[in-house]
Amino acid sequence: MGKKDAVIVGYDAISPLGNTLPEQWQKALAGKSGIGPLTRFPLPDGFPVHIAGQVPNIDHEDYPFLSARHQAAWSSPVFKYSLLTVARALKRSRIEISPAIAPRTAVTYSSAIGGLDAVLAADRRLQAENKLPHPYTNPNSCINMIGGKIAIETGAQGPITSTITACATGLTSMLIASMFFAQNRADVAICGAVDFALVEPIVAGFYTMNGVYSPKEGREMDPPERASRPFSRDRRGFVIAEGAGAVILATREFAEAHGLHYSSELAGWSMTSDAHHFVAPYFDTIRQCMVNALADAALAPEDIAAINAHAASTKVGDKTEYEALRAIFADKLPPVSANKSLIGHAMGASSVIETIFALQGLEEGILPPTINYTPDPEIEIDCVAEGKRPLLQEFVLKNSFGFGGCNACAVFKKSA
Repeated sequence: MGKKDAVIVGYDAISPLGNTLPEQWQKALAGKSGIGPLTRFPLPDGFPVHIAGQVPNIDHEDYPFLSARHQAAWSSPVFKYSLLTVARALKRSRIEISPAIAPRTAVTYSSAIGGLDAVLAADRRLQAENKLPHPYTNPNSCINMIGGKIAIETGAQGPITSTITACATGLTSMLIASMFFAQNRADVAICGAVDFALVEPIVAGFYTMNGVYSPKEGREMDPPERASRPFSRDRRGFVIAEGAGAVILATREFAEAHGLHYSSELAGWSMTSDAHHFVAPYFDTIRQCMVNALADAALAPEDIAAINAHAASTKVGDKTEYEALRAIFADKLPPVSANKSLIGHAMGASSVIETIFALQGLEEGILPPTINYTPDPEIEIDCVAEGKRPLLQEFVLKNSFGFGGCNACAVFKKSA
């Protein structure tokens, strides 16, 4: 292990399970679902999607960037939710970005979708009222502006980049940060992702491409919390969700020099491209991504105690991920947690929120359950369906796979 290794010194998330991380974690361990009725916009007659994973309101929080004046300009929720998670993660890390460390503090926090809601609102106003867009419309829609606002609010002056890899965005942001460390370009990195995809055309678009949850005929009145069911025989697509998560990484050298506590570290990682299909996952490159991550961590499959899966609840996606796991771990496949059963699919933010859950479980020696599970005879898997499970873990593997064939896998280690 070297001085430039990436260690985790702080993190925070907001998900459909709640505003504060302790609240979310306790609900996750209890097997509570964050899925409910879709209320982000009025549902017109015949609109095909009625449920979602919606996050709580945060406007009551005491932060300057949540002022009415600030929100009037930065109207897309991606800004206030990302900034809140970053502020809380930095507070937890006990890092103050002073002028001395600012030039060595990177920002890789990003989004898969960004502030498209601002563009949609401006277009509707233009068409209905013939009024020109608000001057902040275009800045709201720039995905890189999320990282830019984070840099402005925190004072970070190091490398800044928007790592957009669809659903893998949040995890990829951490992997890019580790590259900055290895190249001696930064000592600290503000990583993570935010997405608020509950916008009418995006939600409807996921329906028309047969990705989003659609109830079986005659089951339209099933409770929303039962809809997200990864690896289950009766899985019927993902539930669209919202969320944000921030992870503060530092080099081991920086953390130890500044007396920062860390309980976990990034032991190895990999990214691959399917080069195959625009949405369907590809066995060969998913398997290779996991193999490469294990090799980068200098580990054998039997060293992995648990897996935090991508597991979006799609027929093809869950089956392909399972087959790739089985090809690597054979009949010794460790327990596999599927957090989207609890929070739905928060697009690019999903992989960082799930990573935070994996890190929390690594630290406490426990796995949250995969809820709504009905065994699939084609997927022989232990997905912790019975409820939370105590499990001492030294290494955990996190998988995330995005549209366009963007694969990211990471091995996290519990620090001594």
